[in-house]
Amino acid sequence: MLFGVMHIVWDWNGTLFDDRDAILEATNDVFRSYGLPPMELDHYRSVYSRPIWASYERILGRALVEGEWERLDVAFHDSYHRLMARCGLAAGARAAIDVIAEEGHTQSVLSMWRHDRLSVAVRELGLHPVFRRVDGLLPEEAGGEKAEFLVRHLAALGVKAMDVVMVGDSVDDAAAARHVGARAVLYTGGLQSRADLDRFGVPVVERLSEVTVHI
Repeated sequence: MLFGVMHIVWDWNGTLFDDRDAILEATNDVFRSYGLPPMELDHYRSVYSRPIWASYERILGRALVEGEWERLDVAFHDSYHRLMARCGLAAGARAAIDVIAEEGHTQSVLSMWRHDRLSVAVRELGLHPVFRRVDGLLPEEAGGEKAEFLVRHLAALGVKAMDVVMVGDSVDDAAAARHVGARAVLYTGGLQSRADLDRFGVPVVERLSEVTVHI
C-alpha cells in the first residue's frame, strides 16, 4: 500500500448507486414536452456536464430562461424518484466498501442528490453503519459545482484533504478533489464518457473493485 490510513469520500449517483438508466429516462421524460426525441446514452454523454443546468442548455441549444431550471429540476426529480425504485447498488460496490473498511480506512458519502432521499437510500441498502457521514443537498440548496460542498463535508468530518480520496463518476468529482488538495479516482459507471474522464488526468477505473489499487 502506497499510502497510510485514508478517508474515502464516495459519490452516490452513478458511482455506488447504479441509476444511469433511470437518470437518462427521467431526462428524456423532462424534454419530451419540448418535442425533442429521446436521447440514447452516447448522445447524452456528449452533452453531459456539471452543473446539470449546463447540460440542459446544451440539449435545448439555448440558455435557460428565468425559472426554467427550477421547473425542469422538479420535473426531473418527480420522474427520477419513480424510476429509481428499480435501481440498486453498482456491481462490486458493497465488496469495495467492505475491503476498504477492512484495510482500516474511513468512508463517507457526498452527493448532489437531495439529502433526505439520500439518507433513506443509504439506510435501506444497509450501508449506514459504514459511513462516518452522509451529505446531500439541503432543501434550500440548488446544487452546482461540488467543490464547495466537499470543503464543507471535510470540515464537518475533521479530516485533512491530503488524506482524502474522492471517488466519483464525473470530472466534477475530480475537480472538487483538486480544489481542496485531495486525490481522486473516477469510475466509468456514470454518465460521462471514458474519454472525458481520462482527460482530467486522474486514475479511471472500469470496476469499483479497482478503486482499492489507488488508495
